[in-house]
Amino acid sequence: MNIEEYRDYCLNKPGVTEGFPFDNKTLVFKVMGKMFALTDVDQFEGINLKCDPDYAIELREKYEAVSAGYHMSKKHWNTVNTQSDISDKKITHLINHSYELVVSKLNKKQKEELNLLNS
Repeated sequence: MNIEEYRDYCLNKPGVTEGFPFDNKTLVFKVMGKMFALTDVDQFEGINLKCDPDYAIELREKYEAVSAGYHMSKKHWNTVNTQSDISDKKITHLINHSYELVVSKLNKKQKEELNLLNS
């Protein structure tokens, strides 16, 4: 997966915005204002994705390409190495997991607004 495929995939999800809230090279994707994915646009070598804590450990044990979130909460975030043998299909699965995890934590009003965007 290259950075354009990654960007397009994230932006095609309902309620997603992109921005550079930290600096001019860290591209952050948010759903309803909550982060679910980020990467370095200059060196697209890894993607930070939110993850269920138990699943995060499982992934780290199974895939060399998955490690504790770089500069993030090690419990709730993983970094996925995009320059590895992990498949694009698995990366999209992990993006979906991150997105859905964040959506599940939204309040009722935000979920209703997201559902309207999705209609």
